[in-house]
Amino acid sequence: AAVAARFGTGSLAAHQVMLQLWNFITLVLDSLAIAAQTLTGAALGAGSMAVARRVGTRVIGYSVAFAGLLGIIFAALNGVIPRLFTRDAAVLEAINNPWWIMIVMIILGGVVFAIDGVLLGASDAVFLRNASILAVLMGFLPGVWISYLVDGGLTGVWVGLLAFIVIRLIAVVWRFRSMRWAREGSALS
Repeated sequence: AAVAARFGTGSLAAHQVMLQLWNFITLVLDSLAIAAQTLTGAALGAGSMAVARRVGTRVIGYSVAFAGLLGIIFAALNGVIPRLFTRDAAVLEAINNPWWIMIVMIILGGVVFAIDGVLLGASDAVFLRNASILAVLMGFLPGVWISYLVDGGLTGVWVGLLAFIVIRLIAVVWRFRSMRWAREGSALS
């Protein structure tokens, strides 16, 4: 928000509108992650890594489909949804480019949040913490700083947020495929 404010009040207001929408979307997508967490924990508690993997794969599929649907809705209503929050021309102009970045984040978030649920169900919170710290240090912060240095505006700030999601995506997909989460989760049971 501090960097967005440096680009003007229109950018700051646009950032706040988009950030609230993003927070809402993450909570919606997290609803599937909560189911994954519970089902994964139950499968690993019963000693079945195969069932835990099938649950994870299925929840990822559902979450991607749901996130894709949300992405289509937000793309189709790109001229409508922002106007529910403001009629200010400067704010609407500032939202225009970052809006499409947020849509990409919604779709990628479908994978990230579903796998988060699987990993949390396997008690793999330490990995998630470390991946998140890495994503902030390697993606978000450099993206925001570069945006500030090159006058990238709100689009640059959201590119930093996208970099955070992409790094987390790479980390959680790698972790899910490795099955270390299932072996370590089974050992805890």
